[in-house]
Amino acid sequence: MYEFVTGPLAWLAFGIFFIGVIVRAVNYIRGLDWKLDRVAYGANPSHGARGAIRSIFFWLVPFGTRSWRFYPGMTVLFFIFHFGLIFTPIFLRAHNMLLAERWGFSLPTISDPVADILTIAVMVAGLFLILRRIALPEVRILTTAYDYLLIAIAIAPFLTGFLAFHHVGDYRFWLITHILAGEIMLIAIPFTKLSHFVLFFCSRAQIGMDYGIKRGGLKGKDLAW
Repeated sequence: MYEFVTGPLAWLAFGIFFIGVIVRAVNYIRGLDWKLDRVAYGANPSHGARGAIRSIFFWLVPFGTRSWRFYPGMTVLFFIFHFGLIFTPIFLRAHNMLLAERWGFSLPTISDPVADILTIAVMVAGLFLILRRIALPEVRILTTAYDYLLIAIAIAPFLTGFLAFHHVGDYRFWLITHILAGEIMLIAIPFTKLSHFVLFFCSRAQIGMDYGIKRGGLKGKDLAW
């Protein structure tokens, strides 16, 4: 079973993930209408590019935008959760040992104590995100079982990996469950709201181009609509 989930099934999961996110990004861009979406593709590309880069950059910086500063507690939870989700699995020592074993390369790694801290932070932040959806009426009214399922899919690899690493119960069971949970998350990303992993950059670039050209960057100048 271990050989299967770390071999053919892993290849399948990564293939679906990479092909899926590329297709989602391409479809997003192809689906834009420059008149309806106010994205001037051909006109003033330098202003558009600067606006896109600026928009992405400030939304990637904690408290870099007014929206981040308006909800400071949510901002901290959001960045802890997403930083841990992305940084931990990429630089985890065990994962890179597997990369070297299976595919002949590895990345720099973080220490096991740091990985533990990040893993616990992701799980705690995820719990608070769930409680937020339950406690706040304006969020609860928009929340469905689907949203809870996505949070569970995101947290499951961290919980099962933590249990496996610390040999809580049956190590082999938790190890295989951890690998399967990670592969389920990879496969789910292109087909669910988790696709914001890549579509965030597309939408922020689109809005940044809008503001960089139409709503400030070239305000009062001759604009092509």
